[in-house]
Amino acid sequence: MNPAHSDERDFGEQPLAKLLDFCGLSHHDLVEVSPEQLTHKQVQRATQGRRLTLKMKQKLARTVNFAIWGRLTNDERETFQEYFPKHLFNYSKGFDPANLNPNGDQVRDLAGRPLRRDFLAELGKDR
Repeated sequence: MNPAHSDERDFGEQPLAKLLDFCGLSHHDLVEVSPEQLTHKQVQRATQGRRLTLKMKQKLARTVNFAIWGRLTNDERETFQEYFPKHLFNYSKGFDPANLNPNGDQVRDLAGRPLRRDFLAELGKDR
């Protein structure tokens, strides 16, 4: 493997990984809620900094939003700002390290919160 070629595709741990830790969410939480059949391997590659296509970065951003949105109260949803690839990947256009988490503490430690039933019904994933 050409080391220079590897450097072009690997960007190290991504802001996505830090956001998941901050929120208390796991790779499985993303895979479980994804309406686009995201895999564990795709999430792992994304968090570890493997270069992804714009389509895949958008898919991950949508899934992160679903995973968080599905755990927020109605009041919290009022002020929630969606995440975009520029918040989750340090090689995305518009990336700004000073603006990684537009939601601040609102999304801290969501791990203990289950996905809302109404949200699961909207996704067609009623349990």
